[in-house]
Amino acid sequence: MSKFESSIKQIPYSQQAVYAMLSDLGNIEKVRDRIPEDKIRDFRFDRDTIAVTAPPVGELRLRIVERDEPKCIKFATEQSPIPFDLWIQVLPVTDTTSKMKLTIKAELNPFIKGMVQGPLKEGVEKIADALAAIRYE
Repeated sequence: MSKFESSIKQIPYSQQAVYAMLSDLGNIEKVRDRIPEDKIRDFRFDRDTIAVTAPPVGELRLRIVERDEPKCIKFATEQSPIPFDLWIQVLPVTDTTSKMKLTIKAELNPFIKGMVQGPLKEGVEKIADALAAIRYE
């Protein structure tokens, strides 16, 4: 099992506010304008699933498989060239601030790992940066 972790992101909102926003994927509508349309197409979501077409990868579809309020949201791939799990962990720092870390775990053979290790690490960091920039109010 290969594991890729983002750096820890400081967020100027409470743990509960961050969890409430991210645990319902329907809230993505509030930040849809920040999604780079040149990199992602056919963006669809509902409360529990998110699907995008990301050239050259193709369609990716993730589903929330576990919610551990207010500290963790776990996703699993429903469609992906490389099956993986994604965790979003949110921990309190103070009553009004929190910190977040993303983790991807995937079963990768050595050949595939060599090809996707860099893009996965970069991808998890970019997703963490984007989530840290959201206004959770």
